[in-house]
Amino acid sequence: MTTNILPLLPIMIPFFAGIIMLFMGKRPVWHRVVSGISGLLMMLSAVWLVISIYRNGTIVTFLGDWMAPFGISVVIDMAAALLLLTTSIIAFLIVVYSFQSIGIEREKYFYYPMVLFMIAGVNGAFSTGDIFNMFVFFEVFLLASYVLITMGGTRVQLQEGFKYLLVNLISSNFFVLGLAYLYSVTGSLNMADIYLKLEDYDGNMVIMTVLAVVFLFVFATKAGLFPLFFWLPGSYYAPPMPIIALFGALLTKVGVYAIARTYSLFFIENQAFTHQALLLMALLTIIMGSIGALAYTDMKKIIIYNILIAVGVIIVGFSMMDEIGTIGAMYYLIHDMIIKAALFMLVGFIIYRTGKADSEHLGGLIRKHPVTGWMFLVAGFALAGVPPLSGFYGKFFIVQSTFDNDHYVAGIIVLVSSLAVLISVVRIFMNVFWRGEMDFSTLKPIKTDKLLFASIGLVIVSVAFGLAADLLYPFFEMAASSFHDPASYASYLTEVE
Repeated sequence: MTTNILPLLPIMIPFFAGIIMLFMGKRPVWHRVVSGISGLLMMLSAVWLVISIYRNGTIVTFLGDWMAPFGISVVIDMAAALLLLTTSIIAFLIVVYSFQSIGIEREKYFYYPMVLFMIAGVNGAFSTGDIFNMFVFFEVFLLASYVLITMGGTRVQLQEGFKYLLVNLISSNFFVLGLAYLYSVTGSLNMADIYLKLEDYDGNMVIMTVLAVVFLFVFATKAGLFPLFFWLPGSYYAPPMPIIALFGALLTKVGVYAIARTYSLFFIENQAFTHQALLLMALLTIIMGSIGALAYTDMKKIIIYNILIAVGVIIVGFSMMDEIGTIGAMYYLIHDMIIKAALFMLVGFIIYRTGKADSEHLGGLIRKHPVTGWMFLVAGFALAGVPPLSGFYGKFFIVQSTFDNDHYVAGIIVLVSSLAVLISVVRIFMNVFWRGEMDFSTLKPIKTDKLLFASIGLVIVSVAFGLAADLLYPFFEMAASSFHDPASYASYLTEVE
């Protein structure tokens, strides 16, 4: 345990960098410099956290030296550390990508500060050991996302932004309601302390089941689980591509993490209902995502519906509540954050270059951009889980866990979804890079060095992740332990006592 400030750096760096940029005024070049340096510092601090936790175990910081459960605690276990590192890598590369894609007008109106405020909220949600402060950090990144989704003020952005705002306001109100009832039952808001108190809870389990439904409603809305995903395809389609990449890679995954954390700590006494309901919603999400991915030829919509497939697959792993399932879920969670951002940025490059989002209207780009084309195919194979790429290992463990727990239908649905993913992304590749040949004279003469550096860089990170999966296994085994063995997460509190 520690009371130093170093574990807070992934939250403090983007937050204070955002404030500094606000005081700079409308100076896009300086905003780029500050946001780029902040991304590098976040990555360095996250690497330090991963190494330190692997060597010494979970890092706990008590703010103001007030011990839990009375004070606010930041609890960074291996799961949180890996999520912080992945978020930092994605944030840095999307910032670099934005230099040539977001547009000078949005840069003048504080695009980069909003991105960093959103990252501060996301990192805070991953790091906090207090369920109320998870709500606070949710609101921080949601406030920034409200600005980002409407930045530019186009009609579709304002329309979808209003829907996004309304949905999140409703779910946030239910979050507060759930917190109030949870506090009335346990007398605590510290997540480890709540777990310890619920171990000896002999009250009405109906109340805890109702609370499980309330929290599932809140976090399933954030994650885009069926049937609460209705807002996601339109809202994620509206903003510019760097913002879509941020939302698709990070925001839904915060909802997934919140489900995994609360359902492993608070709602483990009635798994026959709570976790089976979670499994059912996950499977329906996979099915709906697969239908959407196969139904469209619009590249953005295809990747957006693939978000739903991935969210469902990850939740299937966490709903198993065993070691193999949670290891698989952690592998697939990190993989999907990286590869979704990469695919959105590659699709963004194609759209910026051609001015078209529908793959049916394109063709033959492999002649102009061979490296980009093959990188897109590699990313598509990784997304589908083709071995030895990164998506294979998580999906393999998740399917193994479903079969071990006699959920054969769930395992088959996960496997079949891989085919839907493969067909959807290969169809983009064939349409855009091989089928026919478009009029190349219509290509926009845009600068592409930073666009391709960021997007291809993330594909390379994904490939390296897949090839090094065996070496990284101890990290993911350690990360998964706090979900299938929640006592290990709460152990820091028993040591204090």
